[in-house]
Parts: sequence; C-alpha cells; structure tokens
Amino acid sequence: MMTDSLLSSFPQGFRALVIGASGGIGAAFVELLRAQEHCGQVVSLHRQSQPVLDFASEDSIAAAASEMKERGPFHLIINATGVLHTADFMPEKKLADLQYAQMQATFLVNTFGPALLLRHFAPMLDKQRGVMAMLSAKVGSIEDNRLGGWYSYRASKAALNMMIKTAAIELKRTHPDAVLFALHPGTVNTALSQPFRGASIGRPVTQAASEMLAVINRMQPAQSGEFYTYAGETLPW
Repeated sequence: MMTDSLLSSFPQGFRALVIGASGGIGAAFVELLRAQEHCGQVVSLHRQSQPVLDFASEDSIAAAASEMKERGPFHLIINATGVLHTADFMPEKKLADLQYAQMQATFLVNTFGPALLLRHFAPMLDKQRGVMAMLSAKVGSIEDNRLGGWYSYRASKAALNMMIKTAAIELKRTHPDAVLFALHPGTVNTALSQPFRGASIGRPVTQAASEMLAVINRMQPAQSGEFYTYAGETLPW
C-alpha cells in the first residue's frame, strides 16, 4: 500500500482531479489519493458523476470544466480513460478488419475526448506545482511497434501522444513550472486487459495506481511533454 511519502512533492492540502474514475485504474487512483493525509481534495469525474463528463458529448466536457474552475486550481490531474474493446468489437488483427465505426469509437475515447480535456483542464493546473498525467499505452509508440495489429488502438494512442506533446509546448508558455506527460500503465488486471490474459499476467489495480503515483511524484518541469512507463522509464514516440 502506498504511503504519503510517495506524493511528497505535492504541497499540504493539494487538490487532485481524476477523470475516468469509474474504471478500474481510475477508481484505484481515487482511493489512494483519498488515503493521503496531505491531500485536501479529490474530485472524480466520469459518465455517472455530478457533473457528468462524457466524451460522447462535447458540451459535457466544457460544462464539467466550467464547474471545476471553481474548485481549482488543481495540483494533480489524471486522465484514466481509455478503450480497447467493447461489446461490439475487439482489436483489429489485420487490415481486412478495419471499418469506420470501430475507428471512430476508439478515437473518440482515446484521442478526441482527451484532446478536449487538454483544452479545458490543462489551464487549471496550479502554477507552482501542477502535474497532468494522461494515460497512454506503449503500443502507441510508432518506433516500438514490432508486432503490428490493433490498428485503431495503436493509432489512437499515437495521436493522443502527439496531442500531449504539442499541448505541453503550449502549456510551457503560460505554466512554465507545470508538467504534462503521457503515462503507460502497463498490463493491469482490468476489464480492458482481461480478454488478453490480463487476469493472469496483469498487476492488481491498486499496485499499478501506486506505481504510477510514484512516477507522478517525481515529475519535474523539464520532463513535461515526455512519455514514461509506470516504472519511470522513457518510451520512444
């Protein structure tokens, strides 16, 4: 279990916001953050929260952000959303599997929604100590792609990485001490990974969230705009 020292770089009474908190990893982040004695506030947003935040509704993202402005600035913002498969589709194994509906659904959750989070929520980062971690995926690395397959998921995460890198450059002008980065959670035993041996090879969600919080704690402004693993290793774009 995580101790307070793992978030020692954040000030007393720091405010945290977790987006996608209804998922396994997101819920674990919320639980661990609330256990931190020096965390003053933890806000969770998802499709059933109040306010609602639903990537299928662009207006809901803006409305949730408007309400959150009154509760910020935030020292820590984590986006834990993501989709690999649904009841309607599994990751494509070959070009012959590609079709619009799956690509659109995947990009909506993995790229378009997170891009609007960057637009509306990144400006809410605290200017002294502000970290925004966006969960990405190692399979979104173009250089690291050796197996192929999973077209929509890979491409949506690669596009997300470019959004993060570009936004980090812009954010540096207004929030020079802030950190915005892409974070690979590794294989975690959640609904996302279970069809792919996740239950047998994945780490428990609490362990994964704790490891990622330890990486977040170490992030400094010079590392903004980079891509890291849950172990703190740099990944190629």
